[in-house]
Amino acid sequence: MVDIKNKKEVETMSEGGRILAEVLFEVLKKIKPGVSELELDQLAEKLIREKGAEPGFKKVKGYNHSICVSANDVVVHGVPTEYRLREGDIMGIDCGVFYKGFHTDSAQTVRVQNSKFKIQNSDDVDRFLSTGKRALGEAIKQAKVGNRVGNISKTIQDIVEGARYSVVRTLVGHGVGRELHEEPEVPGFLAGQISKTPMLLEGMAIAIEVIYNMGKSDVIYANNDGWTIKTKDGSLSAVFERTVVVTEVGSVILTK
Repeated sequence: MVDIKNKKEVETMSEGGRILAEVLFEVLKKIKPGVSELELDQLAEKLIREKGAEPGFKKVKGYNHSICVSANDVVVHGVPTEYRLREGDIMGIDCGVFYKGFHTDSAQTVRVQNSKFKIQNSDDVDRFLSTGKRALGEAIKQAKVGNRVGNISKTIQDIVEGARYSVVRTLVGHGVGRELHEEPEVPGFLAGQISKTPMLLEGMAIAIEVIYNMGKSDVIYANNDGWTIKTKDGSLSAVFERTVVVTEVGSVILTK
């Protein structure tokens, strides 16, 4: 059952989303060669708690970190380790905030770089990442009353596959609010007819996710930690995500 948020609840989620956006921005600024994944995780938790919120991901049973990290071929749910970032890596940071009873969720992927160096094949990586950003931006525009989840899904798929990349089919966006994962599911691909997908209603809060690979779409569990998912073919992967609320006049990004 889809949980429709009232005006007050949306305002609360907006406050939490602002905190999350600020935290994610600060963590992304610290991404550079030599920084460890655990250092980024510790920074995220420190900032979240300083701002009066809680790490949302720590409320997931069995998960003990404030962020998920996605270095290179890691798709999602990567557990932070002592791995230190290297020049040319790409790093995705997925973070969640729990504030006054509500979750928000957001992710961004960047290239690890030091401006003194020229990265070999950086144009290919930049094109890959810019495709995900564009897909997310266009998908968010579809989150409006009168449209359906399928409008979001088709937009993501058209842009990602149009650039000759692969949408991951086993991982999807989702409703978000009192729980980190709520109905409806929001796939990055369209299976069947748009008219058969859930209607977007005013007050729906959803986490729109663009999860895609440079190579094929197949993924595997890796690292024997029960969480980390990687590309099966070892190709690069990226994730871009924002929490938005559906309104009569269009989507409002809560984690902007």
